[in-house]
Amino acid sequence: MLMTHWLEKRAALTPDRIALICGEERLTFGELRDRARLAAQRLLSLGIHKGDRVGFLCRNGIHVAELVHAVHYTGAVLVPLNTRLTPHELAYQVEDCSCRYVLYDDANRQLAEELSGQLPGLSVLAYAGLSDLSPSDGPLVTALDSGDVNTIMYTSGTTGRPKGVMLTYGNHWASAIGSALNLGVSGDDLWLAAVPMFHISGLSIVMRSVIYGMPMMIHEKFDEQAVNRAIMEQGVTIVSVVSNMLARMLDRLGEERYPPSFRCMLLGGGPAPLPLLQSCADKGIPIYQTYGMTETASQIVTLPPEYMLTKLGSAGKPLFQSEIRIVNGQEPASPCEPGEIQVRGPNVTSGYWNRPEATAEALRDGWLATGDIGYLDEEGFLYVLDRRSDLIISGGENVYPAEIEAVLLGHPAVAEAGVAGIADERWGQVPIAYVKLADGETVTEEELRDYCRTRLARYKLPARIRFVDALPRNAAGKLLRRELTKLQ
Repeated sequence: MLMTHWLEKRAALTPDRIALICGEERLTFGELRDRARLAAQRLLSLGIHKGDRVGFLCRNGIHVAELVHAVHYTGAVLVPLNTRLTPHELAYQVEDCSCRYVLYDDANRQLAEELSGQLPGLSVLAYAGLSDLSPSDGPLVTALDSGDVNTIMYTSGTTGRPKGVMLTYGNHWASAIGSALNLGVSGDDLWLAAVPMFHISGLSIVMRSVIYGMPMMIHEKFDEQAVNRAIMEQGVTIVSVVSNMLARMLDRLGEERYPPSFRCMLLGGGPAPLPLLQSCADKGIPIYQTYGMTETASQIVTLPPEYMLTKLGSAGKPLFQSEIRIVNGQEPASPCEPGEIQVRGPNVTSGYWNRPEATAEALRDGWLATGDIGYLDEEGFLYVLDRRSDLIISGGENVYPAEIEAVLLGHPAVAEAGVAGIADERWGQVPIAYVKLADGETVTEEELRDYCRTRLARYKLPARIRFVDALPRNAAGKLLRRELTKLQ
């Protein structure tokens, strides 16, 4: 299906409507279109063509929205890169999808330069430096094919190697429409993005802003006081958060309450603690719990606030056009019986970049096998029991034990390593590593942490490393991560 470039269409419909707010800067949809088109023409002058992969290393800001739309005007594929990763981690992703260019902003200049040092053939360019280029007079892409890949976004896998999730224009479109039909869209809405725009939660707001004609407020980083002020004083009606962010907002809010105009706290990032949900109910905060992932282009299941108390802890029901089922082995699970969560719908990825085996394993007869464990109650409400069997969610970030274990096993003193998550009051969970040393080897906890620090993002660093004589394994020798926390 062909459709007009979203920003082109939106600017034609409502050119003078505010599109973006960041600090004191405001941009209309017409102005955003003009900036994005000019940036696209400068990208074309670099020789970027349809289908090329273009990465970006940027903090939140208006320039990210400009860049997103500019890349799509060229027909290239956007590759958002997590600025919290190390150059070593980024190099793998950039090389895996054969990025031609990586654009960065001033805040990430050093990281971009270190990345370039690891990949000498990579072209890195400051986004501000585009203004020095002469615009090409080549044609821009103004008609989008819903089947074309819009984004490749990397997500960690249980093997420890990140996979590039391919999201098409059709995936993003279906996600936006499904969300609108569930949350509703008002002419007075203002959606605040304080989550990173290199994550699907932040990037999806960029897409929805243009599709809905809804202004988007951008915060460079999350600050609970600034977010509360935006809700209380600046007209924000929708905010996307994870549990840790929400808890900090409530602590700062104290005895105050949000105004009636605030209508949606979209809560994702894993199952929410019940005491936190009860505190929100006591304050009359409209919580929309969600379940989703990069592979579903953001939320695919959402709980409306009228069920907040009667279905406390549930992620809700699938959005329009989407389906969900629970499978136990090869059979459908009975109500309230735990099993694997599987989803299907037009917002679900077509697969992983250059990973046919992983794609075939995850997508079966049109259903995405998420690997997450949950159940449906008698009324069809989803309850997520475990955000993937071994996944650790720390401050809203996905942390896979296998990735940390692989790094630890790279140290010559380490013979075996296992990682599990434990509860943490501030971050929800943090990773703890359990290490068996090789015979005759010695190393301190701090030395191992220093070793990890240059190879893993900060949020993936083990909070503690414990030395043990043996790791728990089954008869086949498979590591039993759920038994790790029992070790002393």
